[in-house]
Amino acid sequence: MWLKPEEVLLKNALKLWVTETSNDYFVLQRRRGYGEGGGGLTGLLVGTLDTVLDSTAKVAPFRILHQTPDSQVYWSIACGATKEDISQHWDWLQKNVMRTLSVFDSSEDITSFVQGKIRGLIAEEGKASLVLEDDPEKFREALLRFEKWFGLPEKEKLVTYYSCSYWRGRVPCQGWLYLSTNFLSFYSYLLGAEVKFIISWAEVWKLEKTSSVILAESIHVAAHGEDHYFSMFLHLHETFLLMEQLADYAIKRLFDKETFQGDPALGDPLQITKRGLETRARNDQFRAFFRLPREENLLEVYEGFLWVPFSHFNTLGKICISESYLCFASQDGSQCYIIIPIREVVSVEKPDGSSRAVTVCVRGKRALRFSEVRDYERLASGIRRRCGAITSPQHTAAGEVSGEACQALIEHFEDNPEEVTLMVGQKSSGKAVSTEALMTVFHPQDAENLDPKMLKERMKEQSWNIHFAEYGRGTSMFRTKKTRDLIVRGVPEALRGELWLLFSGAVNEMATNPGYYSELVEQSLGTSTLATDEIERDLHRSLPEHPAFQSDTGISALRRVLTAYAYRNPKIGYCQAMNILTSVLLLYAKEEEAFWLLVAVCERMLPDYFNRRIIGALVDQAVFEELIRDQLSQLTEHMTDMTFFSSVSLSWFLTLFISVLPIESAVNVVDCFFYDGIKAILQLGLAVLDYNMDHLLSCRDDAEAVTILNKFFDSVTNKDSPLPPTVQQAPVGNNVKASHAKVDIIDLIREAYEKYGDIRSEEVESMRRRNKLYVIQTLEDTTKQNVLRVVSQEVKFSAAHLDDLYALFKRQHFLSCYWTMNSPALLHHDPSLPYLEQYQLGQRQFGTLFSLLGPWTHCDNQDALSLWAFRLLDENQDGLVNFKEFCWGLDVLSSGSFTDKLKFLFKLHLPPAFTEVETGSPVLSKAHRVSRFSPLSDDLSHLSRLTVSSADVPEDGVIRKSPERGRGKVDLQAYLRQWQDELLKKEESIKDLPRINQCQFIQFSKTLYNLFHGDVEEESLYRAVARVTSLLLRMEELGRKLQQRPADGAVPAGPDSSSENLNPSGVPDTASGPQEGPQEVEWSFAFEQILASLLNEPDLVRFFEKPVDIQAKLEYAKSAQLKAEANQ
Repeated sequence: MWLKPEEVLLKNALKLWVTETSNDYFVLQRRRGYGEGGGGLTGLLVGTLDTVLDSTAKVAPFRILHQTPDSQVYWSIACGATKEDISQHWDWLQKNVMRTLSVFDSSEDITSFVQGKIRGLIAEEGKASLVLEDDPEKFREALLRFEKWFGLPEKEKLVTYYSCSYWRGRVPCQGWLYLSTNFLSFYSYLLGAEVKFIISWAEVWKLEKTSSVILAESIHVAAHGEDHYFSMFLHLHETFLLMEQLADYAIKRLFDKETFQGDPALGDPLQITKRGLETRARNDQFRAFFRLPREENLLEVYEGFLWVPFSHFNTLGKICISESYLCFASQDGSQCYIIIPIREVVSVEKPDGSSRAVTVCVRGKRALRFSEVRDYERLASGIRRRCGAITSPQHTAAGEVSGEACQALIEHFEDNPEEVTLMVGQKSSGKAVSTEALMTVFHPQDAENLDPKMLKERMKEQSWNIHFAEYGRGTSMFRTKKTRDLIVRGVPEALRGELWLLFSGAVNEMATNPGYYSELVEQSLGTSTLATDEIERDLHRSLPEHPAFQSDTGISALRRVLTAYAYRNPKIGYCQAMNILTSVLLLYAKEEEAFWLLVAVCERMLPDYFNRRIIGALVDQAVFEELIRDQLSQLTEHMTDMTFFSSVSLSWFLTLFISVLPIESAVNVVDCFFYDGIKAILQLGLAVLDYNMDHLLSCRDDAEAVTILNKFFDSVTNKDSPLPPTVQQAPVGNNVKASHAKVDIIDLIREAYEKYGDIRSEEVESMRRRNKLYVIQTLEDTTKQNVLRVVSQEVKFSAAHLDDLYALFKRQHFLSCYWTMNSPALLHHDPSLPYLEQYQLGQRQFGTLFSLLGPWTHCDNQDALSLWAFRLLDENQDGLVNFKEFCWGLDVLSSGSFTDKLKFLFKLHLPPAFTEVETGSPVLSKAHRVSRFSPLSDDLSHLSRLTVSSADVPEDGVIRKSPERGRGKVDLQAYLRQWQDELLKKEESIKDLPRINQCQFIQFSKTLYNLFHGDVEEESLYRAVARVTSLLLRMEELGRKLQQRPADGAVPAGPDSSSENLNPSGVPDTASGPQEGPQEVEWSFAFEQILASLLNEPDLVRFFEKPVDIQAKLEYAKSAQLKAEANQ
């Protein structure tokens, strides 16, 4: 590797380096302790120094120095990990530089030329790969160490590296931690003791910051049942965040099969950088805090003061700008923040340069004044530029608008409200879509009703109107502590839909996508999928006691919203609990608004909740348990089994308490959720347990605790609710009088905020990330146990061996996904498949693992053998082999009887495993073999396990193997027939095997010869196979003669005999008759003949019955799996 020239004093360097060769201008040196004469005390000391210090000269064992003529000053210009590497650089210098140097007169010119040449080479090498790194030169040095020490495939992208200590018990080992796209790697070398290991991010169970008496602060990584502790980082928090991001990236890509199509920073695993990960984390945090659409990215950040009119003072904070929004959040603890869509901005002014102020005028006669902004001119021009990019009637062509023009535009909108409606995006959705909230249809408010509840409702509305007048209304409203206080007291029925849209951020997505929902409704109308079937089944289970869903109006609206969302997001499709949530949204929001609220909940506020594995809900349950341990320690001491809280709280999270509380109380919880997110649900859950603490502590079992909680929820009321009894929900429990006194939901929510309101959203997100690893790995472990339970019944492997095999198989599956986003496993993953099908191998990946674990690893035609084995094991011809199929084949070859192994080998030479076109060249190239079997895909995944007509093939050419929860309809009966065939499958008899023909037998004989390559009894085995082959051929020849002799005697010698060789048309039949000779007769062998012949050769029987050390094979595969992938 070429290095940036650095000055070296040769006198000092000779203590650690030995000169191998030199000339007038260059010196090639070897590090003491390496190569010939290495080792001993010198080798130990030098190796330790190389690991601890961060210097290129102390990393690579070989280097080249440029010698300045007539001087003691040398310049390091290249280094190498091996003698071959450094020799290439030395030869290049001899051929390309040495002759040129002779033309220079002064030594300074020579040194300047060499340095310029080397810098040019470095720039050319790093033009593509290292341009995004902060310090390309140091990164190249680290990359050299990374490749030298760990031997990972060249495609593995190093993201960053840190110096740290790794603790082995109570002993720290100083070394280097390398974080790459798919692996965490560590290397240390101290006084002859080398510590080196690699951990895949996909295998990490726990990642957390810890501290103890010995370790002041460290990072704890749990994987493979082992705990690893790293400490003494210069920037521990930065390191930990980056490790979290890489682990989360691996989970989303490998387990969730996310392809990051809309995220260029993460779209290619070969181009992941530290800067890209940090940018993405910053964008995620920005979007989550301000509830912005997923398309928004944080582009600029400024610090300044915002004039707060309701408090009459300037508040310090951050001004954040994205593509379409201007946001501000205070930093003084006032919890004041504001979101201004650029589409709402009317003008941008710079009133006073001395105060470095910018005034932003927005629609609605409002102006925001930012002052003491360091780069205020850039801020103003950036907002104007974005305003000009948005074509809407409130933006003028000029860059700066006067106050008069601003006022004129405001008056224009007030006189033409229909243009405001179009601008906000509330476009007419057609007659098929309901334009009214169901509550206004089925429970219109009576303005003349003056009962106490309605009067209190009017007072709430008045409080909000005062708030709007003071803090603003709509998207550019100030959000403060007072806003939260009003939310806690309950939102008025008439404002609920508007405020849900505002606080969830759904109003922005709806405004920027006018007409989108109507198009989805039209496109999804009449579609028939698995999702639509499930939707139809659950429609009448959604708030069935509410009048709105006892009529076709409510049911039709619910059907349209759920079907449109399933069409929009087939990855989620439809999951239970979505119907309950959507029905409540439809009560208070118009149909299109309810759709965008559902989008906000499923895709931003509750990520990963609504899928087959409900990972998001399980993660939040784990967060809830962690909070219980911290906040309610008395309860955890009494109830040692924390799984009780998981089982009882699942519905709380999935339905936001709607399924356990009466509807008039549940909507208050939804109010808080849309304002504070999942934090509000966690707080309320803690308050519920705290309120029932005494009863729960006296419980004798879980069933009693569940009964107590159910009675409590039945006792929760909303005394201020203006809803009539026909709309209010009856208690969920029985009619027996509850032992609990009535609890008002507003009091319960207020108590939750008072006791647990100090839980910050940032802490919740951190706990989510930390617990997601554990939840994912727990689910994966459950899947593994289910798979092993099924497979163990059909193979002879021990439980421990099966466990190791599963880990190897799963890692081999991941290896197909590590370095590309286009692998079939990622592009066509279907989480609805049974657990046996979740991890499968294509032909190339199967061949790699088969060569590591198979008993005939020295076979000359190993590639062809693995291809035939793959085809044989792929019973359903889908181009993929699952774990059960793989284990069955390996079990036969490892522990099967002589007959079983021979039968397996025999079947490898029958279709579909073997095709006769391959007999011309037994060891075909892999590309030709795969192209015959798979013309479209190297991993053969285009073949289907079901027969599908060409009209049903999707545009991507991949026929799906299972029902998709989106837009496709599949034949479920085919699955039932397939499973029935598997259940009725009989044990195959050797008499059921077809005969092997001439070409197949020749290849079978060649395969037998190849199997013995490298065996200690190779010569005797060859002779045994020769005897068997000769015997079989003589037997077949004798059999043909016996069959031909009576046939020859039966042909009469006379003039009429020629007529028997004529076909009906009178043309001589050249395909039959004795004139063709006996060589045209096809001969074949039955399996019984081959088995009987081989049994007569004791050497062959011993070879096939030789026991296979599966444990040794597994250990070898564990150490060589990554290297095998790197060598491909």
